[in-house]
Amino acid sequence: MTTTDDRVSEALRSLERQGRQRVRDDMRTRYGIVTPKAFGVPMSAIQQLAKRLGRDHDLAAALWATGWYEARLLAAYVDDPAQVTAAQMDRWVRDFDNWGVCDTLCFCLFDRTSHAWRKVDQWGRRRDEFVKRAAFALLASLALHDKRADDAPFLRALPLIERGASDERNFVRKGVSWALRAVGRRSRTLHQASQELARRLAESPDSAPRWVGKDAYRELASPKVRRAVTRGKARA
Repeated sequence: MTTTDDRVSEALRSLERQGRQRVRDDMRTRYGIVTPKAFGVPMSAIQQLAKRLGRDHDLAAALWATGWYEARLLAAYVDDPAQVTAAQMDRWVRDFDNWGVCDTLCFCLFDRTSHAWRKVDQWGRRRDEFVKRAAFALLASLALHDKRADDAPFLRALPLIERGASDERNFVRKGVSWALRAVGRRSRTLHQASQELARRLAESPDSAPRWVGKDAYRELASPKVRRAVTRGKARA
């Protein structure tokens, strides 16, 4: 009988075989992903491995515990959102040490859990750089993926975005901009409210909110996004 430990060992061997120095170098120099344990495996190969492994909550936890960058990305695809607890999300988010892990977990797993909205609010008030980024990466992921939600929770999240925009740390402010742009593409109402916030931030005398505002406004005011919002296809 194959155990979870056996499956972890097999997955790590597969990742190691596919690791490339060029990918590791690109992670650091091109994408700003700095992590102490990485094989250098392309995302497409990680996704293919995840399909072969299938959903397995215990396997995901064991993969996460290895500390390997690619194993943690793999855990995002392997874990079962229905079995992910709020405590697990808090444990894992404390381990985030780069934006690649942060965004992948939020975009592929955490936003599918029943705890997602509560974590947006909780993490958005934290000081830790990648915990705070996770709040906005999670909000952006909800805006992009939750087709059933109405405008109300996203309107309520705009003050959190406005407060987060004052954070000068690069990874946080980019997460804030991503959230604002994603929310603004959901509907006409959210597009108007997000544009107004972006315009206000862009006029700030402080550099961080000014950058967020200009970055978000540039996309939200573009003809392409305006047309998409009018047609109701902005989230595609």
